[in-house]
Amino acid sequence: MNFTLLQSVIIPVHNGSAWLDDCFNGILSQTVLKNKVNVEVSIYNDSSTDDTRDIMVKWQCTLKDNPKIQIVQSHGRGKPKGVGFAKNRAVEQSSGRFLCFQDVDDVMLPTRISCQLQEAMQCPEAIVGSKIIRDPPESTVRFTRWANELPHEKLAIQVYTSHGPTVVMPTWFCCRSVFDRVGGFSEAGQGTPEDLIFFYRHLDLGGAVRRVDETLLVYRYHENATTFSILEHTIWNIRLQRLMGKELDSWPYFTIWNAGKQGRKFYRSLPPAIQERVLAMCDVDPNKIGQSYKPYYPEDQERSRNCRSIPIISYQQAMAPFVICMKLDLTAGNFERNLGSLNLTEGTEYVMFT
Repeated sequence: MNFTLLQSVIIPVHNGSAWLDDCFNGILSQTVLKNKVNVEVSIYNDSSTDDTRDIMVKWQCTLKDNPKIQIVQSHGRGKPKGVGFAKNRAVEQSSGRFLCFQDVDDVMLPTRISCQLQEAMQCPEAIVGSKIIRDPPESTVRFTRWANELPHEKLAIQVYTSHGPTVVMPTWFCCRSVFDRVGGFSEAGQGTPEDLIFFYRHLDLGGAVRRVDETLLVYRYHENATTFSILEHTIWNIRLQRLMGKELDSWPYFTIWNAGKQGRKFYRSLPPAIQERVLAMCDVDPNKIGQSYKPYYPEDQERSRNCRSIPIISYQQAMAPFVICMKLDLTAGNFERNLGSLNLTEGTEYVMFT
């Protein structure tokens, strides 16, 4: 690169003192600092009650004579306002053309900014992610495998799974114009999946998704992670509403793949007008095939009485399109082989809602 470029690392912090040193050391390790790329670290401290502020001051003093790194920081008062609010404030006070989102409890590896900057410059309308190392390595093995190995052509398609955005939020890197077009993160507060809401809005506006196939982040798993404050039914409802608006509203009929717990929950979650378009449920279990499912709503006895029974058939006799309510990577490859045998196209002939 033959020009000076300011890159902003966006870090929301709430009680992050245990992680700040590792986070800053990861930033200091960046190979771009040897080139004509300057790094701005923009931190918003969301009313921490630990010694986060003191550690931030220490780092500002340590780096005050480093011409390659600038630190911009501000502090909230009163009750914490949540991750979305903190991210927005950190972006607002930053100056870089590109934004590198970083959670304080994760660590960027040395080539993160250089690799993702190159990709974002080639595709300025994209959110760019990367592969991750999970720490500890034995945690969320299936999720990590999915995040690292999902084919590139599915990054903007397989977006309804409970895994969340197809590129992990702490790996996000994008041009500032991407953030501005979406309008920032939801500030609804604790319990809001602000990354998923942003991701869907980005896709709805025609944004692209890219993943650098290098491991660029140590993604920590621990009991105090923000993700644990988000209720499962909140994410379920957001996923469901987008699935209905983007897919099901235009499908004249469809089949639910899985006549078990998840498939039945999905059917019960649908409004009556969409339930009427369900042709059948399909399964591989011979004990279910040939039976039927009649939903029961304990809070609405009349609806329970009036519901029709849904036939349960073999997946081999079922008709596309499908909403697939099977969890991935759980059946020693049997489900994936069964699905592959039908030669269907994901995104048009089936969607994953797992």
